[in-house]
Amino acid sequence: MKRILLAGKCLAMVAMLTCCTSNKPNRPKYIDRGDYRVDSAISSRSQNERVRFLVMHYTAVDDAESLKLLTTGMGSAHYLVPVLPDTSDGKPVVLQLVPEDKRAWHAGVSQWNGRGNLNDTSIGIEIVNTGFTEDETGKTWYDFHPRQIELVARLAKDVIRRYQISPDNVVAHSDIAPQRKYDPGPLFPWAQLAQRGVGAWPDKTTVDKYLAGRAPDSPVPVAPLQAALAAYGYTIPQTGQPDEETVRTIGAFQMHYRPADYRGAADAETEAIALALVEKYRS
Repeated sequence: MKRILLAGKCLAMVAMLTCCTSNKPNRPKYIDRGDYRVDSAISSRSQNERVRFLVMHYTAVDDAESLKLLTTGMGSAHYLVPVLPDTSDGKPVVLQLVPEDKRAWHAGVSQWNGRGNLNDTSIGIEIVNTGFTEDETGKTWYDFHPRQIELVARLAKDVIRRYQISPDNVVAHSDIAPQRKYDPGPLFPWAQLAQRGVGAWPDKTTVDKYLAGRAPDSPVPVAPLQAALAAYGYTIPQTGQPDEETVRTIGAFQMHYRPADYRGAADAETEAIALALVEKYRS
């Protein structure tokens, strides 16, 4: 009987010690930084990712020159997609030239939706593509290889997921710097990528609502279109006039969302698309 009582007391004591031990606070998670240490045990809830934007580019030169310029020149990007990406175990391989936690020099002077200097808050993807050649008849644009687009889609979806980038913040270089850039150009398949969860795209029913039976190419006043593009995120004059900056910005918008005609004319379809995007992403 005494043995049973003694065993019971021992079990009770073990349980008490276990309970007391489990209630002790966690030991600080010290990080040694040489001359001092950091306690990282407590984390603030008021934080988010520094990366807010994903920017698409073309290089305008071939594979070899692209790699040279982006590794030894004054420009850089986080990722480079070759014309024909290599594969490893059946998966396409992208070249990472700058770690994601570092600032790559790909956007330059840039603005989007009230934010400037997008190098500070973006990931840049450069895609090897000639861009365009130009003669007296105008610009001739060059297609992207399907293998490039497949790799871009996989890479972009991963970046978007990890940083929780909103669709309207997946942008072209020409969106954030319309006065000086054309890339990735009118042949970049934005609609196809949007179907795979990469980037913004207007709903057709909403576009039709704002088109309101007008012919797509019918002229519209410039001021409301300037206001709609500014509301969506573009930096554009609010002059009510088709000045050079306005025409270039409208053209950049059209290259992204209405590439069949990107001359920069203020027409009903462009206005309807802009208003549909504002309703979908800025409400």
